[in-house]
Amino acid sequence: MKWIGALLLISATTWVGFELAKKLNERPKQIRQLKSALQILEAEILYSQSPIVEACLHVSNQLPHPISWFFKSVSKDLKKSAVSLTDIWSKNLNKFWPLVSLGQNEKEILRQFGRTLGQHDFTQQQKHIQLALTHLERELQEAIDYQYRYSKMVKSLGFLTGLLVVLLLI
Repeated sequence: MKWIGALLLISATTWVGFELAKKLNERPKQIRQLKSALQILEAEILYSQSPIVEACLHVSNQLPHPISWFFKSVSKDLKKSAVSLTDIWSKNLNKFWPLVSLGQNEKEILRQFGRTLGQHDFTQQQKHIQLALTHLERELQEAIDYQYRYSKMVKSLGFLTGLLVVLLLI
């Protein structure tokens, strides 16, 4: 019976380690998707001159989940609500954030971008999009570095923590 408990404990801590490593591995991928989303949004706004509602819907149709859920939700809320774009953007950002592996820096970049969205003419809007893309690129490099450094370590620590607890209990 002790051995079954020990195996379950080691399995659980190993699983936790792999889940944390998965979040580390997902972050760079999701930052790239956010960058793609902003580039698509830029094209929709500047070249197609689509309204924000349609632009967000087009972005959501071209990206995988969970990033697409955010833009689809923004588009849906803009259609049915008379609340300002900034408020809708912020509300959806808070609702969407637990679903992704992104950090607080990315959230702040998107929050600041949402404050400027739809507030300026085309050239100013393009500058704000480029600024957000620059910030996301910096975060992407940091996320890749962080993933490279800590992904294997987190997996190993999960297993080793379980092993340590089992040895202490035996």
